[in-house]
Amino acid sequence: MSRFIGLLTLSIFTCTTIAFAQIERNPERDNIETYRVFGPEHPGLYKHPASITELANGDLYIAYYGGADEYATDTAVYGSRQKKGDTLWTMPEVIADTPDHGDGNPVIWQAPDGLVWLFYNNIYGTTWSDGRVLAKISKDGAMTWSDSIVINFERGSMVRGQPIVLNSGEYLLPLYHETGGDTEMTASDTMSYFMRYNPKDKTWTESSRIKSANGNLQAQVVQIDDNYLIAYIRRGGNFLPTEHGYAIRSESRDGGHTWSEGVDTPFKNPNSALDFIKLKSGNLLMVYNDNMNERTPLTIAISTDNDKTWAHSRNILGGDNTFAYPYAIQRSDGKICIIYTTNARTTIMMSVFNESAIIESKW
Repeated sequence: MSRFIGLLTLSIFTCTTIAFAQIERNPERDNIETYRVFGPEHPGLYKHPASITELANGDLYIAYYGGADEYATDTAVYGSRQKKGDTLWTMPEVIADTPDHGDGNPVIWQAPDGLVWLFYNNIYGTTWSDGRVLAKISKDGAMTWSDSIVINFERGSMVRGQPIVLNSGEYLLPLYHETGGDTEMTASDTMSYFMRYNPKDKTWTESSRIKSANGNLQAQVVQIDDNYLIAYIRRGGNFLPTEHGYAIRSESRDGGHTWSEGVDTPFKNPNSALDFIKLKSGNLLMVYNDNMNERTPLTIAISTDNDKTWAHSRNILGGDNTFAYPYAIQRSDGKICIIYTTNARTTIMMSVFNESAIIESKW
């Protein structure tokens, strides 16, 4: 497999409209490294969104979907690896491709038993409301993949967020049910929910669905204790200018089986994905666009009291460009990795930092 240098510093990456010069001169930014991983010169011109996982051997693995555009039938899921201790990414390879149908929104994740899961959407129609959720499994660290299996047959089933391992040992995978035939909006009955996987008997069961006034999609979830879980969720609706665009919040008090109605939060949301994870410290991290109408800036917020308050936040990127569909993990070395797409969905970038870069930041 061919390899190439996939990490370029911001000082090299000067073709976007973001104010990189300001970022480079600001010493408060020095402890956040930002890299260009893949651009339009690599397979799948359209790259949006992407996911990342750290494998058991310390390698990083990225999955994204690419093709001519969002709804093109040539879109496929690509995978690339950065070996532990290396600065190189392998040339992206197709790891899932359905002939004559678009594939998208890949989620790459290694389970505690060592299996690597690839969840992704497949369109059997013209819009995401015709989607189905498929999966592949790798038993050799994402080197080879099984045939596809169907996770949910319901028309309009979609995936975007990473699973979590519950205290019970079960996995909780965020899904959503998208409705409506308009590519510029989702209907008000679009709802998030979760699929629970029991690794002992290999069964999937559904949670209740999260209703909200204008619909919601792409929930991200953390577990606080055996019974209490929290989800932050992208708002539904259209992309017209608004003064009422907020992320949605829901909670479960029975271990993730049933969920409260989704309500608006103080966090702005431009009808775009966010991510929400629990750090090794026990603190909660959210990455989102602090804007009701544009996918900029890219903001990190941290709660040190289980979502009661969010006293620490920092914009890590901003300007005229967009930074969309952030996806967050914390590596075994404690570093937080955020990947996201930019440059009109042709480029995947990564920011890497310690939790202290947000907690101790005076910015």
